[in-house]
Amino acid sequence: MAQQAGPRIYCCCKCQNRVSVHEDIVSKAFQGRHGRGFLFSHAMNIDLGPKEDRHLMTGLHTVADVYCKECQEVLGWKYERAYEETQKYKEGKFILEKSKIVKEDW
Repeated sequence: MAQQAGPRIYCCCKCQNRVSVHEDIVSKAFQGRHGRGFLFSHAMNIDLGPKEDRHLMTGLHTVADVYCKECQEVLGWKYERAYEETQKYKEGKFILEKSKIVKEDW
């Protein structure tokens, strides 16, 4: 079996800008606006939209949309605040939608 040479990277589906690494996935069991989403502990090369309160499947959260820094495609959102105690673990983490990201050469 071939060994992985470097980090497994996820990129924007539109412009291939690198936005996160596989090792930063916290969970693959999330729902985005357009299907499945992954919860990441970190994201890079992104811009954040304004914070806003949204009622999501797990309750009220303050979130900011995540945009690709290169092409401004909406990739998901960042959890800024969770109002329910059981959801606090999401704070500071990112949902990147599976349909909006692609694997880079792996």
